[in-house]
Amino acid sequence: MASAQSTSGEPSDNSSNYLIRVSPTPLSLSECNEFVSHPSCGAISSFVGITRDNFGDKKVAKLSYEGYVPMAERELRRLCDIARSKFDIHRIAVVHILGDCPVGESSVIIAASSPHRRDSLDCVSFLIDELKASVPIWKREVYEGDEDSVWKENIEWQEGQKKRVMVKE
Repeated sequence: MASAQSTSGEPSDNSSNYLIRVSPTPLSLSECNEFVSHPSCGAISSFVGITRDNFGDKKVAKLSYEGYVPMAERELRRLCDIARSKFDIHRIAVVHILGDCPVGESSVIIAASSPHRRDSLDCVSFLIDELKASVPIWKREVYEGDEDSVWKENIEWQEGQKKRVMVKE
C-alpha cells in the first residue's frame, strides 16, 4: 500500500485509507472491495475499466499501458486527498495495470466506501475523470490483423469540452 500525501505534496494522515497501485499485476475488484469495506460504511461504489474488442471499425487485440510509476502513484494520492476533502469517504482503492491488457481484462479499478451511496458514487466518478486527465499513464491500442497500433491521449477536459487526440504509430 502506498502512503498518502496531502494536496501540498506533504505526507497526509490518510495512508491507512488508501490502496494505490500502478503495476503489471493489479489487484482484483474483490481485493479492492475488501480493502475499502468498513463496518461504518453502508456503500461501496466501484468502477472497472475493461478492454473492449473494438474501436470504431477496427478490431482491438489488446491495450498496452506505459507509465511513470512514482509520479503516477503520487498524483493518485493527491487525487485521493482531494476526493476525501470533497466527499464523505472512508477508504479508496485505485489500481491500474501497466503492460499488456487483453480484451475482456480490467485495466483500472477504483473503489470507494462511504456511509451513504451518493458520496461513494460521486467519488468514483470524480477519480476516474481526474485519473484520465492528469495521471501519467499512456495507452496504446493494438489492432488485430494489420499489426497497426495507435497511442491515445486520454480525454482531456478543457473549458468544458472533451478532446481526444490520437497519434498513429
